[in-house]
Amino acid sequence: MKLGMIGLGRMGANMTKRLTGGGHAVVAWSHGNAAAAARDAGAEWAASPEDLLRALPKPAVVWLMIPAGAPVDETLAALRPGLAAGDVVIDGGNSFYRDSMRRAGELGERGVFYLDAGTSGGVWGLENGYCLMVGGDAGAVERARPIFETLAPENGFARVGAPGAGHYVKMVHNGIEYAMLQSLGEGFEILNASEFSLDLPQIAGIWRYGSVVRSWLLDLLSDALGKDPKLERIRGWVDDSGEGRWTLKEAIDHAVPAPALADALFARFRSRQADSFSARAIAALRNEFGGHAVKKS
Repeated sequence: MKLGMIGLGRMGANMTKRLTGGGHAVVAWSHGNAAAAARDAGAEWAASPEDLLRALPKPAVVWLMIPAGAPVDETLAALRPGLAAGDVVIDGGNSFYRDSMRRAGELGERGVFYLDAGTSGGVWGLENGYCLMVGGDAGAVERARPIFETLAPENGFARVGAPGAGHYVKMVHNGIEYAMLQSLGEGFEILNASEFSLDLPQIAGIWRYGSVVRSWLLDLLSDALGKDPKLERIRGWVDDSGEGRWTLKEAIDHAVPAPALADALFARFRSRQADSFSARAIAALRNEFGGHAVKKS
């Protein structure tokens, strides 16, 4: 197939390479000077989103791999005059699912199909493929199936429901990821603090074979510890891109207890505080009521 790719960041560029390697023709556009990146990925460069649309056969298929929020709406605004009934726009970023439902409704009024494709795989997706969780019109998904099947590994793609469902499933996927990462981090911190002189790379290595906690995430941690056994070259500052917050809010809205996710999200917030106000307040209170010693800053 011939399709457009808007966004040539780490994910978009690698996805373009996988598509062109799979026999698809790709016309690409991205903010900044990305013409060289497009050529490196085997794609044709377009000077603008409008030029990208003009270079595609009708009905057109355009994949967006850009940050969630305003950038998606701005890109759709640029594309909208050139979109026609039957065209398909696929949002492979981490958009909030209700935004995806809204966009599908707005474009649907013009006969344009909007598919939300939750995408997991990170920088390893080029080699291993991307898990794709797609929401939207079933007929449009079938039309784009060759694209999805090229990007995904075997059994790694499915239409999961109506518009918004793909990004909803990806949102919860990322919430689960938060808790899994936190459990690995806490477990290895306990091992590191023990009275034994434990070889953390060795332990991570043997756990990869036969243990009930073996996983791809453990494989990656084993690799990281192999390069830096005490992780001394990495600062313990952990960002979040929003999906964990959205998942926790969804849990609250549906009265679903999600303590592991909540703790993992709050631990990320704590990681960004060199000296938190709450910890200083607790230390001050212990000094006031019990005369416990405090450490002066």
